[in-house]
Amino acid sequence: MSKLLIVGTVAFDAIETPFGKTDKILGGAATYISLSASQFGINSGIVSVVGGDFPKKYLKKLNKRFINTDGVEIVENGKTFFWKGKYHNDLNSRDTLITDLNVLADFKPIVPENFKDTDFLMLGNLHPTVQMEVIKQIPNRPKLVVLDTMNFWMDNTLPELMEVIAKIDVITINDEEARQLSGEYSLVKAAQKIHNMGPKYVVIKKGEHGALLFNNGNVFYAPALPLEEVFDPTGAGDTFAGGFIGHMAKSGDISFENMKRAVISGSNLASFCVEKFGTERMENLSQEEIQKRLLQFKLLTQFEIELS
Repeated sequence: MSKLLIVGTVAFDAIETPFGKTDKILGGAATYISLSASQFGINSGIVSVVGGDFPKKYLKKLNKRFINTDGVEIVENGKTFFWKGKYHNDLNSRDTLITDLNVLADFKPIVPENFKDTDFLMLGNLHPTVQMEVIKQIPNRPKLVVLDTMNFWMDNTLPELMEVIAKIDVITINDEEARQLSGEYSLVKAAQKIHNMGPKYVVIKKGEHGALLFNNGNVFYAPALPLEEVFDPTGAGDTFAGGFIGHMAKSGDISFENMKRAVISGSNLASFCVEKFGTERMENLSQEEIQKRLLQFKLLTQFEIELS
């Protein structure tokens, strides 16, 4: 069975949308990625940090999904990373109200011995220097290294981010971030420029408009499933990344053709994430539901046409 190591935040979120709001709930990039990837029954572990205020029951929730948390450092006298945000009516834009780095500010990641031989590495949204530290601690290059990042790091730590980008195989970013990173408005040109930075594969997420996969002139487009109700978009991008890397790790096939299926798997799981606040939907998802919705994706895109 392939090993998957996930690096990212395990955090508290407080979320407000037009449909309601929450107090502090379980959140963080690594949390969403790992819950999503766990749907594939693989051997996965997290590298992250939390404070003494982080409930043990949350770690047990992850362990229940066979997610190894030995790499989650607990700083007993510290506070866990906290983010609070408010979404606008269209749910595509939001205001960040509070960002408290807390224990994340001085985080020095330590990869557990039993994950130093990981086959797949998922670098979730986090400071590039932390991502690089993890890369350095893995003696043999994994079969596939995937990076998820955001405009905050492009604005504030671009040189460090570029060093990480040069060492990865796949980057997953949204369309706005792809344009910022490349300086190109056309996503095709943006992907070409990002390829030249290092990644062989570029995945550009377009939210409710699906996702694009680029590889040396090859392009694949996966639609997003039209949903009746969207309650909370928080974590959807991380859930997509978890579905992508989870599919890759389960199959062990890193071909472009299989990445197409991985993009669909990621889109499929992200469509569940947005149906409830926080991680609630991902914690209670059944394989039957996943397979049923995969069929919907297939029917959404499958057609026959006669070509003259």
